[in-house]
Parts: sequence; structure tokens; C-alpha cells
Amino acid sequence: MDIVKIIEEKTLFYQISLVLNEHLDLNKSLYKVLDILSNTLGMMRGIITILNPLKNEISIEIAHGISKIAMLKGKYKIGEGVIGRVIQTGKTVSIPQISKEPLFLDKTDIRKTDAKGINGEISFICVPIKKGKRIIGTLSVDLNYEESFSLKNGVKILSVVATMIAQQAINLEKIRMEKQKLEDENKRLKKKLIGKYSFTSIIGRSNKMREVYQMISHVSKSNATVLIRGESGTGKELVANAIHFNSLRRQKPFVKVNCAAIPVTLVESEFFGHEKGSFTGAVKQKTGKFEMANKGSVFLDEIGSIDLDVQTKLLRVLQEKEFERIGGYKTIKVDARIVAATNKNLEQAVEDETFRGDLYYRLNVFPIYLPPLRERKTDILLLAEHFLEKYAKENSKEIKRFASLSIDMFMSYHWPGNVRELENCIERAVLLCDEGVIHGSHLPPTVQTGETSGTFPVTALDEAVYNLEKEMIADALKNSRGNITMAAKILKTTVRKISYKMKIYDIDYRKYR
Repeated sequence: MDIVKIIEEKTLFYQISLVLNEHLDLNKSLYKVLDILSNTLGMMRGIITILNPLKNEISIEIAHGISKIAMLKGKYKIGEGVIGRVIQTGKTVSIPQISKEPLFLDKTDIRKTDAKGINGEISFICVPIKKGKRIIGTLSVDLNYEESFSLKNGVKILSVVATMIAQQAINLEKIRMEKQKLEDENKRLKKKLIGKYSFTSIIGRSNKMREVYQMISHVSKSNATVLIRGESGTGKELVANAIHFNSLRRQKPFVKVNCAAIPVTLVESEFFGHEKGSFTGAVKQKTGKFEMANKGSVFLDEIGSIDLDVQTKLLRVLQEKEFERIGGYKTIKVDARIVAATNKNLEQAVEDETFRGDLYYRLNVFPIYLPPLRERKTDILLLAEHFLEKYAKENSKEIKRFASLSIDMFMSYHWPGNVRELENCIERAVLLCDEGVIHGSHLPPTVQTGETSGTFPVTALDEAVYNLEKEMIADALKNSRGNITMAAKILKTTVRKISYKMKIYDIDYRKYR
């Protein structure tokens, strides 16, 4: 080889090594590498592709002399075209004239629309970028076809350059894989949230709950302020979730604030944020919940507990959609839909002057009333079965159903804590139960005894035994479909004994057939 060419090649490799270590931004370094190759080899175009193993797809990552639109078109499967073949085999390909090569696909369409080489032809060289034995991408160039130019020498130069950029390319590959994983996980979680909080997933078939579903359906697609009313434990937050995740803002933030859980002195800071140094302890600027919820929704739970001073500023956000941070002078515009909830009597609070009347009317644009559990008796068993399945799975227990007496207890109890109390009751029962059926004895004392329930008046031991035996025999006959012999086996007793007990308890086996 000519000494001048050796010096030129060494200079080329030195320049490339400097560029690869010059920038922290990998893309800038690789673009400069292609610029150097363009000036040195006189290439028309240069491409660096990366293999995405998650999608099993090869795409153009860095390009010189190609538009962004053309880059987007350049996607290949392994084994497809020249680039796909190089990724598949790990072998270099050099094509003197691309017009004579059937494998050359030209997916970017640039060779059709751009001017061809000086002599009317283009030469193409593609070398693999390897990390050990693994192929992670390719480096390819378009050159003016010249008979005097040694493609063999061009392959040698590009192979050395490909080795030099291999480490940078593997870093780029890792970044892309992590980015793709994050994007896929983000999409999966958003899809899961939308499915989880669809109003059709709220449990309840009673007429009153159907009215709630209709209200959610009507208001979700709008930007109207919603006020959810109902006793504690009725599921107000679940309805707020359904409203947001079925709205046009579902891809935007949904910020939740429990107003009752925030100290009075910090409510304003939580809502609107503060500037650094605005008060003792404000060591840095803080973004408020409304600013975080811009273009999305903010859920203000227990809205009736906020102070009158904060109510004034909240009213401004509702009316003008603007506010200032504590200690700040800049007016911040915000577009956040407000969904509020309360278990308090706001009308009485307005009369008592503990809640602003003008704020009440701004919040009460579209009220949704959630009925207490005692007003939707037909949903109790449905909810109980849902929670049984949930907690049995969580605790790895094979509990299939409720005994008859426990169902009677559920239906007779007044549930002051509503759905939340029912859920806690089922969770406790699952933890106590070591068989396949939830009996009355597994339920909390408040549900199984007392004047409030009237379902299990344990006034004497004999009466308790009477109720338990009657319940177990009835359950056994249900499972055996009225077959006394099979029921006796289930209860591990004799047919004579169970027949005797059936007479005492006035149980007719024919009713269970």
C-alpha cells in the first residue's frame, strides 16, 4: 500500500476516535463520524442502522444525506434486503453497481428520486457492527461508481470504523431498548388504568347504581365540574376515577388531593405551590396540584373541610382558571377539570357560613349522589362475592362461597360504613376461614350479633348450636342436591343422625333437589 494512503487512513481513524470521545451526546458523535467519511471517501450517503431485538426490526438511527422522512421508511426485518442479510449473516457486502443487484431494496426511495452517481451508477458497501459475536447494527455508504476505486479498500476502512463505533452503538442500543420498554410499560399501565376505572367495572346492578352509571356516562366526555355526594365508604373516589379515565382527558394527569388529610396551614401550598423562600421551610420552589394537573383533572376529596381563605382562591381557579404561587407574582394559567367529593351537608355549611355559597354553586354544576349500601340491598351479595374472590386469591385460599346464615346476616345488617365496611368484613372473614365456606362465625361481632342486626341472637349456648347445626345441614343438602346419604358423608356423620336432626329442625330434603 502507498505510504501516503497509510498516513491518510491513520489520520482518518485518529479524527474519528477524537470525535467519538468529544461529545456526551452519542448522536452528535455519530453524525460527525459520517461527515468525516463523506469528506474522506467522497460518499454520497451514509447510514448507521441498529437492530431492535424487542421488535426484531432494523431501523435507521443515524444518516448523512438522507431526509428524516426517508429515514422513517428505512425499516427492515432480519434477512430482508442487503442490510437485513448483513445483520443475519454478519458478513460484509460490497456491491459495485446497485442496479445489477436484485437484493437491493432501496426502501428509502432515495436512489429513485435523487440524482445517481457521476457515471450513472452507485456503489454500495455495508459492514456489520459487532459486539463480540453479536450483530447489533450496520454501517453502510453510497459511493459514486468508479472502476478504479477499490471496494476492497473501502470495506477495510469501514470495518475498522464499525469496530470503533461498536461500543457507542451498544450504548445506543441499550438506550433504545430501555426507552422502548418504558414506552410499552407506560402504554400497558394506561390501558390497564382505563380498563380498571371504566364505569362498567363499578360493581352494582341496583336501580340506584344504574342511575349513577347514566350520570357518569353523560358527564365524562364534558369539561363540567362534578360534585360527588355520599356517605363515607360509598365509593366516591372510584366514581371520580371513572369520570376521568372515560373522559377526553384520560391521557393527561389525574391528580388526587385529600383535603381533610392536609394541615390547614399547608392546604394553599399543596393546591397552588410556593416560591423558594416564601416562608420558613420553603427551601425550594414547589409545584402545586393544580399546576401538575394542567390539561388533566384534579380530584378534591373531602372538599367541605377546606378553610375559608383557601376557598376564595379556589373560587378564582374555577372562574378565571388562574392563580399565583405563595410568594410569587407571576399569574399561572391552568386548564384542569375539577371533580370534588364530600360526605358533608354543604347546604347546611353555607347556612352556617363555614362554606362559601358562591363556591358551592360553582362546584355543584353536575352533582352525583352515591346511595349508601343499606339503600342498595340487591348489590350486597354481588359486592361480597367480588371481595371474597379478591381476598381469597390474595391469601391463596380456596374459599368458594358464603353459608346461608352469613348471607342472611349481610342482608339484615345496616352497614354504617357502607362498601368500605363490607370489604373489611370480607377480608377479616377470609383470614379467619380455614375451610371452603364463610360461616356466620367468621364475620365480625357487629354483623353477627346485637340489636342492629337481629340475625344471630346468641342468648344461650343451645340456641347457638341449634342455628349452626341447622345451617350446616342445609348447606350439605344444597351441595348434595337433596341426597341425604351424600349429605351425611359431607358432614362426616350417619344417615340416621342427620335424618333425626332434619326432623328436629323441620328441614325438608325435597326442597333441595
